[in-house]
Amino acid sequence: MKGSFVGAFHRMELLTGTESLKKLAQKSVIIFGVGGVGSWCAEALIRSGIKRLTIVDSDLICVTNINRQVQATHQTIGAVKVTELGKRLLEINPDAEVNAVQKIFSKDTEEEFDFSDFDYVIDAIDSLSNKVSLLQRAMNSPTKLFCALGASCKLDPTRIQVSSIWDSYGCRLGKLVRKRLRRRGAKGDFLCVWSDELLGGYETEWGCASDTCFCPQSPKEDQEDAMVHEWCSKKKKINGSAVHITAIYGFTLAGLVIQDIVKTEESLTCTVKAQGASV
Repeated sequence: MKGSFVGAFHRMELLTGTESLKKLAQKSVIIFGVGGVGSWCAEALIRSGIKRLTIVDSDLICVTNINRQVQATHQTIGAVKVTELGKRLLEINPDAEVNAVQKIFSKDTEEEFDFSDFDYVIDAIDSLSNKVSLLQRAMNSPTKLFCALGASCKLDPTRIQVSSIWDSYGCRLGKLVRKRLRRRGAKGDFLCVWSDELLGGYETEWGCASDTCFCPQSPKEDQEDAMVHEWCSKKKKINGSAVHITAIYGFTLAGLVIQDIVKTEESLTCTVKAQGASV
C-alpha cells in the first residue's frame, strides 16, 4: 500500500501530500470546550489526520445539546461529554491518542495544564471569566492559539468571519473579551472565528432559563464517578443556537490548524528545494 497512512486518510494525502499528512499526525492539539463548536472541531481534526488530541470539558450531556453537539444523542444523555466524544473519535481513528479530561479550566485549575505540551490551543468555551483566563495564559505561551467567539443568536452562515481578536466587531462576547484582555494588560494577538449577526431570540416558559431545567442531575450508571456540573443556573440568559452555525465555527477552527500545519510544511519544502537549486 502506497502512502504513509491507511486508506482512511488517502483523500487528505492527495490534497496535502504525504509529508504534510505526517506533520498532521505529529502535532498535538488541546481543545477547551467540546460543545456545539468544540465537538465539531475535534471531529474535523481527527478526520483530517491529527492523532494527538486532548479534549477538556466538565459537562454531562443534556437533552438540549442534541440539536448541535456531535456526541449528544438520546442514548448518551447523562454521560460525560468528553468521554462520549472520545469514544467516537477513536472509532474514526483507532490509532489516535485521545485524552479526555473532565475538568473546568479556571484560575483554580489553570496550573494543571502545561501549554508547552501542545502545538495548538483551541478555545471553544463560553464562560467569560474562564475564557479570558485561558486566552491570557495561551497568549503568554509559545503555543499557537485559535479562538471561537459567540456562536449563539445567529442563523446566517455567510456572515461568519476570521480575523484578529482586535479586528472583530458586532459580537457581544468579543467585545467583553477585548475589554477584559485590555484591562489585564494582555499583549499579543490571535485569530478568532466570529460573526456580527445578532438575533434577539425568544423566551419560553419551560426548559432552560426557566424554573424547569433539563440538565442531568446525576451521570449515567456506568459513569457514576463523573463530576456533575451544570451552568444553566449561573447564567442570566440562555441563548438559542443552531448546528449549521456552531459546526461552521468548529470546522473553521480545525481548518485554521490544518492550514497552519500544511502551509508550514509547504514553506519548508519550498525552502529546501530553493536551497538545492542554488547549490
